[in-house]
Amino acid sequence: MGKVSFVIDDAVASIIRAPLLTPFRIATGQHDELENIFLRLRTSDGICGYGEAAVATHITGETVAATLVNLQAAAAALRGRRIDAPEEVCREFAPAFAGNHSGLAALEMALLDISSRLQGIPFYQLFASAAAKEPLLSFNTDITIVIGSLEEARAATRQFAQRGFKAFKIKIGKDEELDLSRILAVREIAPDSELILDANMGFSAERMLVFLNRLDKHGVSPVLLEQPVPKNDWDGLAAITAALAGSGTLVCADESVGSLENARRAIDMGAVSAINIKFMKSGILEGADIARLAGSQGIRLMLGAMLESALSITASAHFAAGLGCFDFIDLDTTFFIKGELSHSPCLDDSGRFDLHSAGHGIGVEPHFA
Repeated sequence: MGKVSFVIDDAVASIIRAPLLTPFRIATGQHDELENIFLRLRTSDGICGYGEAAVATHITGETVAATLVNLQAAAAALRGRRIDAPEEVCREFAPAFAGNHSGLAALEMALLDISSRLQGIPFYQLFASAAAKEPLLSFNTDITIVIGSLEEARAATRQFAQRGFKAFKIKIGKDEELDLSRILAVREIAPDSELILDANMGFSAERMLVFLNRLDKHGVSPVLLEQPVPKNDWDGLAAITAALAGSGTLVCADESVGSLENARRAIDMGAVSAINIKFMKSGILEGADIARLAGSQGIRLMLGAMLESALSITASAHFAAGLGCFDFIDLDTTFFIKGELSHSPCLDDSGRFDLHSAGHGIGVEPHFA
C-alpha cells in the first residue's frame, strides 16, 4: 500500500437504518431491516472516508450497541491525529476490536478509503500490489434464495433468472423436506445455473450426507456446500469434505473461519476445500491474509457479506478485483435493500460488477444526518 499522510479533523459513527424488500432469513435467524453502523472520517483538507459495520448478532454474537460504542471510542481517539501509515493504524486499533470484527472492518474501510482517495487511485489498487494475479475488474455475484416457502423460492428464482443471474445460493437448514423441494424448484426454473447450498450450521455431518445423497438421486449436484455443520464441529466438517472428495462439490467454511488462525486450522486438518472470507468476520486486512494463505495451499475462495449496504459491498468488490483470487462472489445483499443504500456505482441489475471506470477510493458516499 502506498504512503500517505493526513490529519483526521473529524470522525463520526452513527447508526444507519434502511428497510428491506423482504426479510433476509437463514437457518440461525433473520434480518427484518438493515441496521448498521457507519463511520465517516474527514481530513483537515476535507477529504472523507467511509466505513460500515454490518452487525449480525445471530451469527457472530456482536451487537449494534457495543459496536457503536467501540467505533465512537475509536473516532474520539482519531480526532486530531496525524496518520502516516493507515495500515499500521488499522493494526494498532485491532486489539480494541477483539470480538467485534465488524467494527474493525468499518475502521479499516474508512482509513483505507481516505488513503486511496488521497493517492488518487481506486480502492482495489491498495490490494493489487500484493496480488499474485492481475486485477479482475469484471465479475458476477450469485443471488441468495432465503429461507421461506416453496412459492417464495419459485417467485424469487423466476425474478432473478429473468434479470440474468446465473448462480443461485439457496439457504437451507430449517426444514429438510421443504429444503429439498425448494432446491428442486430452483433447478427446474433455472436449469443451467450453478447451485450453491448454504446450511448456516443447520445439519450434522451424517444428516448432511444423507441429504446430499437424496439430491443426487434427483440429478442435483451443488458446486459448493457452505458451512453444513456447527462452527466448532471440525471433525464433522472434515468428514463431509472427505466424503465429497472428487465429487465436484466443494465444502466451504464460513462461520468456522473468522480468523487467520482458524483458516490455518481448517487447512491443516483438511477440513475444507474452500473458505468464505467476509470483512465482518475478520476485518479487511486479516481477510487479505486469509486469502493469501488459502491461495498458497490450493484452497478455493468465496467472498461473502453479512447484510451490507452498497458502501461495504462496493468495498468488497474492489477487494475481490484487487486480489484477483476469488472463485465465488457472494455480494448480493444490496438486492434485498430498499432505497439509496442499495445503489452501488459498479453493480448492475443482473449482478454484474464492473470496476473498469472506478474513480478514487470506494466510490460510495452515504449521507449522514
